[in-house]
Amino acid sequence: MATQMFEGRGHAAVYQKYRFAPGEELQQTILTYLQEKRANPAELVVDVGCGTGQGTGFLAEHFKKVVGTDISEAQIQEARDAPSLPNVSYLVCPAEELPFEDASVDILTSFTAAHWFDIEKFMKEANRVMKPGGCVAISTYTVDMSLRYGNCSEKLTKVFRETWDLILKYSHDRLKIVLEDYKEIFEALPFPDKKRITDIFDKIPMTIAGVVGYMESASPYQVFMKNDPKAATSLLQETEKRMLETMGVSSPETPVEFWVRHVCVLGCKAREIDAYFAD
Repeated sequence: MATQMFEGRGHAAVYQKYRFAPGEELQQTILTYLQEKRANPAELVVDVGCGTGQGTGFLAEHFKKVVGTDISEAQIQEARDAPSLPNVSYLVCPAEELPFEDASVDILTSFTAAHWFDIEKFMKEANRVMKPGGCVAISTYTVDMSLRYGNCSEKLTKVFRETWDLILKYSHDRLKIVLEDYKEIFEALPFPDKKRITDIFDKIPMTIAGVVGYMESASPYQVFMKNDPKAATSLLQETEKRMLETMGVSSPETPVEFWVRHVCVLGCKAREIDAYFAD
């Protein structure tokens, strides 16, 4: 059964404001793979578990028609309300029940979402909707994150990680899939032609306010907020204060570099002729 963690409109608004789009290294990894594997232009790209559309927007810059899907109505409403290119549309549906014809999708993606799916059912559904020769790119950022600013990067990262570790105590069991670098998702992908890349490092331009907002948008923090709102709010306020003191600045809008490691599972469904010869 899929796990729903991003239902509330308030959480969706925070998610929209502070979640970042796929970084340049991840984008290049995916685009390069697709260029190597695909001879024909993609007609239809589906971004599953799209949230408020950060990854969907990146895809729309490169492909003819992109559809973002998510089980959360609140997330999809935020995505629809945000500015987007005319070739993007959004649908509310579970990842395990995609409203597309058999063999109709050229490229299927999922950014930092697949660990919430019922993986076995999702893989069957992905296999059903993918065209022969179609490709998948399923990625996530990991908890391997750091901050860089002047000569205090190490101290700043220490402050961030202390808070992040406290927040992660409220994580769902599904985080284990991320901590294992999507090994389970790689193994479940039903295409023999597949690979998993675990060392994609991206620099995301942020501010201190953005870093604190990102932590607020995380599902474990939302659980913490429900359990103890006063302690959760105080933790982020104190973290922002400590970060600014470490940097020797007063403005939360001070820019920092936010470094994150991504994992990406890539695969291609066999073309009909390939499947024929394989038999």
